Amino acid sequence: MKTFLIVAASTVALTACASQPEDIQTAYVSPLQYNNYDCDQLSMEAERVSARTIELYRSLKDTADTDEVQMGVGLILLWPTLFWLEGGDDERAPEYARLKGERDAIEKVSVQKRCGIQFQPMTPSDS
Repeated sequence: MKTFLIVAASTVALTACASQPEDIQTAYVSPLQYNNYDCDQLSMEAERVSARTIELYRSLKDTADTDEVQMGVGLILLWPTLFWLEGGDDERAPEYARLKGERDAIEKVSVQKRCGIQFQPMTPSDS
């Protein structure tokens, strides 16, 4: 019975943790919405999307790392408390997925129009 409770708590903990930003799938965004943009407009949109993506990445990374620490401590010291972990992805994850898709769409249109836009790294590890 004790083993079952430990396995159950571990399962709850693993499913309750926020996703690492690298694990959030990119949402598809049609490049058609950017077809009427000129290179200057694409460049400004790329800067906006990149800045917000990096901001969300850092925030999501902090949340996921905190969840992992709480889970580790909970598994070792206080495993019954894992049943009450809030965890999970919040409203920022879908926005982050959409912004990754917008970045891809802007990049495709930029290549088609030969704008030569250089994107900032999406995450600190992309540099």
